[in-house]
Amino acid sequence: MGNIFDSLQQFWQFTGFANCTWQHLMMIAIGLGFITLGIVKHWEPLLLVPIGFGMIVGNIPLFFDPATGVGLRIGIYEENSVLNILYHGVKNGWYPPLIFLGIGAMTDFSALISQPRLILIGAAAQMGIFGAYLLSLVLGFAPNEAGAIGIIGGADGPTAIFLSSKLAPELMGAIAVSAYSYMALVPVIQKPLMLLRTTQKERVSRLK
Repeated sequence: MGNIFDSLQQFWQFTGFANCTWQHLMMIAIGLGFITLGIVKHWEPLLLVPIGFGMIVGNIPLFFDPATGVGLRIGIYEENSVLNILYHGVKNGWYPPLIFLGIGAMTDFSALISQPRLILIGAAAQMGIFGAYLLSLVLGFAPNEAGAIGIIGGADGPTAIFLSSKLAPELMGAIAVSAYSYMALVPVIQKPLMLLRTTQKERVSRLK
């Protein structure tokens, strides 16, 4: 009988329930919330669904002893595990270009093909990059720092963080705050411009 209880106790120690903490539960709940918002509410599904999935996978409670490095070799952070293949994309920076290439192909090109004049918007983004780059050089930043700062003019937060981590790690905090601050201001700037350029009838029309 003692061997049975010892075996059950050992089995329990290797389960996710025994190794679960409130931090795991909180992050899994946030990940599920992101997925729900993306699928049910259609709030940026191309971003929230993969982010939520990554949060859940990264916080699955598994047995791992950091002192001895002994685990079940199935967790995402353990070398040679199946899930660790996914983590290589994080460590080596594969995901940002893949995600944004996919998002661009799914969302941008259809509008561009139907209205070729929209290419001017893309050109304006490139002007923002080079304008910010040249201004940074004038203000005395080194070329690598200016390149990291310049990407804020035509990209979003993850891209700016990725590039600054390669070119100017010491500026990554300031660049991240700047990139996300201007992204957060976009809805604030867009609304008055939309109200100015559209009629009430146009604003209540439903688009596919």
